[in-house]
Amino acid sequence: MSIRETIEQRELETLAPFACRSVESRGRKYKIKPCSIRTVFQHDRDRILHCKSFRRLKYKTQVFLSPEGDHYRTRLTHTLEVSQVARTIARALRLNEDLTEAIALGHDLGHTPFGHAGERVLEELVPGGFHHVRQSLRVVDLLEKEGRGLNLTHEVRDGILKHSKGQGGLLTPAAGVRAATLEGQVVRLADIIAYVSHDLDDAIRGEVIRQQDVPEDIVQLIGVRHSQRIDRMVRDLLESTLAGGGEVICLSAEMDAAIRALRSWLFTHVYRSEQVHDDFIKASHLLRELFLYFLDNETTFLAHGGRRFEGDSLEVAVADFIAGMTDRFAVALYHQLFLPQPWRVL
Repeated sequence: MSIRETIEQRELETLAPFACRSVESRGRKYKIKPCSIRTVFQHDRDRILHCKSFRRLKYKTQVFLSPEGDHYRTRLTHTLEVSQVARTIARALRLNEDLTEAIALGHDLGHTPFGHAGERVLEELVPGGFHHVRQSLRVVDLLEKEGRGLNLTHEVRDGILKHSKGQGGLLTPAAGVRAATLEGQVVRLADIIAYVSHDLDDAIRGEVIRQQDVPEDIVQLIGVRHSQRIDRMVRDLLESTLAGGGEVICLSAEMDAAIRALRSWLFTHVYRSEQVHDDFIKASHLLRELFLYFLDNETTFLAHGGRRFEGDSLEVAVADFIAGMTDRFAVALYHQLFLPQPWRVL
């Protein structure tokens, strides 16, 4: 028996009845020879971790654009925090940690530079719209590995596609919107648990708000410190889920309402605050000009690293290129294309 088969057998014996076992995966679009060491979900996790799109998350905005302070979150540190929260939940519920981790690490691969400001620009300019969730799936299906994609399992792709809530409900009974696995549902909640707490933490650090500004009823239930908030939200999820038999991932009604209230409060007082919003407006202008310039200059687009796959419109190709940019690459390219450059005489 190989190491992989030993792990698969252990999953059959130890995981909860509602967990997704590696041997039960619906597989990949293109069949490959099974690894003798890793399960399919471990393999997916590693493919995501080592891809270029994952490394670029380091220089993509979470809330603050290109923060100079070393302790502000980026899209990469957000992803790692989501992964940690999700794995803690998965282990406590005896779900598949490897599947959970793979979904968490891949959930934001398609996010634009400058956070949701960049996403709104592409949503406006791309025919048919744009959303980072669909783009994340496009990254793993096509854009990575020079058009070959990562060829991930159905379960990981499903979890990536269905992780986002926007400003909608935290949980949904709709089968077409809810992840097919409990592991995917865990990542959906771990995502918001992570960001409502760490975005609040960063906003206080950046003096956009003060701790005493947060409504007292939210503080009473969720907590004051970042660690306390994460602990209370995770504990509530675990207790509520286990009380229901473990078949459905859920929160108590009180915690669900408090998290949604905090998210709404953050939108008003942080994400749309003058300090944050003004920079987003500048970033939006920058990305819009790049997009429109490349539509009129396909040769320049290709010369700077853009790629157009067979069957794709130029608008889709340019959106792929811009969505994959880091904040600093977008700024540097804008500077190169639109601002005067020093004249170097040899």
